[in-house]
Amino acid sequence: MELHFKKPSKETRNAMCETAMTIDYASNRGFDEIKLAQDKISEITGHNHVKTVNSGNSAILAAMNSFKDKILIPDQGGWTGFRNMAEFRGIEVVEVPTDIGIISPETLEETINKHKPEALFITSFAGYIAEQPVKELFEICDDKGVMLVEDASGGVGDKEKKLGNGEHAHVIVASTGSPKIVNVGNGGFISTNYNELFKESKVLLKTLKASPVTCAGISAEIKNASQILSKTTEACDILKKEFESALHPDKRGISVALKTDDPKKTGYLLRQKLKADGRGIITICPRYERVMMDAVCIEVKNLDMQSLENGSLKEVVQFVKGIIG
Repeated sequence: MELHFKKPSKETRNAMCETAMTIDYASNRGFDEIKLAQDKISEITGHNHVKTVNSGNSAILAAMNSFKDKILIPDQGGWTGFRNMAEFRGIEVVEVPTDIGIISPETLEETINKHKPEALFITSFAGYIAEQPVKELFEICDDKGVMLVEDASGGVGDKEKKLGNGEHAHVIVASTGSPKIVNVGNGGFISTNYNELFKESKVLLKTLKASPVTCAGISAEIKNASQILSKTTEACDILKKEFESALHPDKRGISVALKTDDPKKTGYLLRQKLKADGRGIITICPRYERVMMDAVCIEVKNLDMQSLENGSLKEVVQFVKGIIG
């Protein structure tokens, strides 16, 4: 079985190389790549204000800088950077109870009423395996005066406009590192319609800014985001239909989680063959970033487009069924 790890397109790699060779830090020549990337991100998210930064966690930190007291995060299926950046800032973190990562609007409203937070931090896909009801959660937050911050690293370019959509999030943050949907190896961004957020984090954003080389990559690679996301969710749908043990079988995702009684043994066996260019695509749970139950995750999001074709997926299914049944 030959699987390939996700890499930037040839056009993206060429754009980054060309910028690296022509940039002049002394004269700021080539720095227009930064504005170009920010404009293209704005077109995708629909937000008026965008800043590119050097990582997804930098974007989270810049967003977190606007809050002082208390934030909400899901009790599983979120990103550890939410808690880490909150603790760095001295902000209290409250976990919202979920259904294997999915937050219900009713539960969110109850949690907001009880704890009076400033913001809710979520990822587009809970644990990468199931789409959050972002619009419904946004409506609750907006009504309650709570900022919704969506980490759209896995949801940029959603053709259905449910994820990474500025109409359904006060703030959108994302990583453009490997192997995200917009994959240039490093970098990230933050977008919002609230320019005050950028004013409050002016020093941070200047310190954490992305290089013109990264921005050249973002400008080129973001054009492929919709196709990559669609192809990845379609591949996950195919895999989920093959396994009764799949979690959230009816929800879009970019990874597939399978329940198992012995995740360590199952994960070990799967890792022997399920590799992409020698790199792992299996995650063992319980794990906060996925699900807090016994399961293994097939990280479909890590695979290059050529490995998402039916022939490759059939081989994956055949091998996994030999291990899990």
